[in-house]
Amino acid sequence: MASLVAVALLTPLLLSVDLDDLADQRVLLLGAAVGLLSSVVPYSAELAALRTLPAATFGVLMSLEPAAAAMAGLLVVGESLTAVQWAAMGCVIVASVGATRATRRTVHPDVTPL
Repeated sequence: MASLVAVALLTPLLLSVDLDDLADQRVLLLGAAVGLLSSVVPYSAELAALRTLPAATFGVLMSLEPAAAAMAGLLVVGESLTAVQWAAMGCVIVASVGATRATRRTVHPDVTPL
């Protein structure tokens, strides 16, 4: 829905500029692909995960998204991370692991008295 609102708001601005480069079919297809891959697909995957995972586990996984994005930036586009950024990413990962381990519950079989 947000993407449709953004398109509606930006359309008047786009109509006021030279559209020769933007009207290229390749540019339009790449723009649509970026829009789908950066918002629609991840959001749909998150909703599917939320339906199947416990809320605590889902929250922990969501907290790992910035670390995953930093690693993708490092591997895909060659972004370099500072020592503070590495430390922050490590803290988030350690906290997520700790939160996951703390929420585990041991299930004991029901013991019926004799």
